[in-house]
Amino acid sequence: MNEINEKSPLNRVTGRRGFMRAGMLGAAALAMPACSTVPGFSLVDAVRRILLLSSENAFARLTADGGFWDSQVGQLGVDQLLGLSGNSLTSLLTSAVFKRQVEEAFADLAEEGAEKAAPLVIDAVRTVGIANASAIISGGPQAATDFLRGELGNSLIEAMVPELGDAIRIAQDPIIGQVINSLSGVDAGGIASQLSNTVNDAIWREIGVEEAAIRANPRATGDPLLIGVFGLGNQL
Repeated sequence: MNEINEKSPLNRVTGRRGFMRAGMLGAAALAMPACSTVPGFSLVDAVRRILLLSSENAFARLTADGGFWDSQVGQLGVDQLLGLSGNSLTSLLTSAVFKRQVEEAFADLAEEGAEKAAPLVIDAVRTVGIANASAIISGGPQAATDFLRGELGNSLIEAMVPELGDAIRIAQDPIIGQVINSLSGVDAGGIASQLSNTVNDAIWREIGVEEAAIRANPRATGDPLLIGVFGLGNQL
């Protein structure tokens, strides 16, 4: 079985986050029956390929400038992360401008969490055992994503919590520092845990969206393996 190029996920720098998905096979699209594969490749390779491309696309978007603000910040629930309610919420967020600044600061933290999680997902795609690739390929629009998430369990959260906790405690961002200093009894570790859970959900949601898009239009990838396996409606 051919291995995915280990240099593909994170191979060149663009933007402030320095994350750029690498290209997959650059060959022209090939029309092949859905039950067949590119010679030398298997259905397991196809599952790995769709997961790799889906995760690269998802992380490229989430870690780009404004990535979490544009697509996910509304779901971060900053008020809930900080345990704000009633008068404390009113006094802290009386200014809409300040509220947006707080949300953007936490969106930056969320991007940092996604950056930490990215190599773990990429490594899992390369190494996780896939016992029933045929079922994943013929499954729902996010079947491969659901499979990988089940295999990884809480490992992404466990990797993100310590680093996000440190980032919140250090509070180099003046906005976060102002928020932390203005509230009594703020538990940086608890905030980091909640934020990590939220980022984890966002990561898998975005990977699933990318997988569904590839399944719906595999030809757009220009990848002959994905086109061959998913191009005719997964009729295995």
